[in-house]
Amino acid sequence: MVQEARKWASSFLEKYHREPRVADLMLQHLLNVDLADFLLIQRDEMNAELLETFESWVQEHAETGKPLEHFLGVAPFYGREFSVNQHVLIPRPETEELIEAVKPLIKPSDVVVDVGTGSGIIAITLKKEMPDVQMLATDISLEALAVAQKNAEKLDADVQFEQGNFLKPLIDSEVTVDVVVSNPPYIPKSESGELSEVVMHDPELALFANDQGLAAYRDIIEQISHLKTLPRLVAFEIGYDQGATVPELIRKAHPNATIQVLQDINGKDRIVIWKN
Repeated sequence: MVQEARKWASSFLEKYHREPRVADLMLQHLLNVDLADFLLIQRDEMNAELLETFESWVQEHAETGKPLEHFLGVAPFYGREFSVNQHVLIPRPETEELIEAVKPLIKPSDVVVDVGTGSGIIAITLKKEMPDVQMLATDISLEALAVAQKNAEKLDADVQFEQGNFLKPLIDSEVTVDVVVSNPPYIPKSESGELSEVVMHDPELALFANDQGLAAYRDIIEQISHLKTLPRLVAFEIGYDQGATVPELIRKAHPNATIQVLQDINGKDRIVIWKN
């Protein structure tokens, strides 16, 4: 019965100090039911194949910390469901705050580029929220771009994806860019041992950066100088302890920049807005 499977999973996960609720979400996904229906079918029998899949998922999550989203293959972001896998970062709530920060600053006629797009959450969300903008997105990982393209097709978002190192494809094609938005890798490699097992299932390329986590910002800021024209607006998601260092990098390259640091819902520095 469903009820018995839940009881076993809860006990098994607690032994490994995992959150028992993960098992319920796995079961709902496998049974293809919402919470209301899930609560009504507790005494229903489960077929053997489905039960076997459920048990293997629970065991793997307990023993390795593999995140729920990698079992389900999807993750929510800004009210939409995005496909995810081991090649892309699982969407974080903080990045929704980046969307909220830039939306009022973007004009309908703007050419906007999402640098290091990963699963495409920023580019696709901005295009869905602001259909008149021309939306571009870059990533160096072909595997990540495949996920982003899948999400754009699934969500019917017209986004132009380019493979390459940050802004390099747009420098080469001499595209005029009005707005740059980016959530680049910003965790110092020295902190890799302090991260949770779940986070460590994200791709290293999307998490870690050299130079105390500043290497990606340094590269993007340098590349911005080589664009056809200087963007009107640049918005970065940053690490909680980078509220001084990222603006300093910008001012070194662009002394006349207007820079604002915004805090997230927890009061930590999280977004840098750079206006030219």
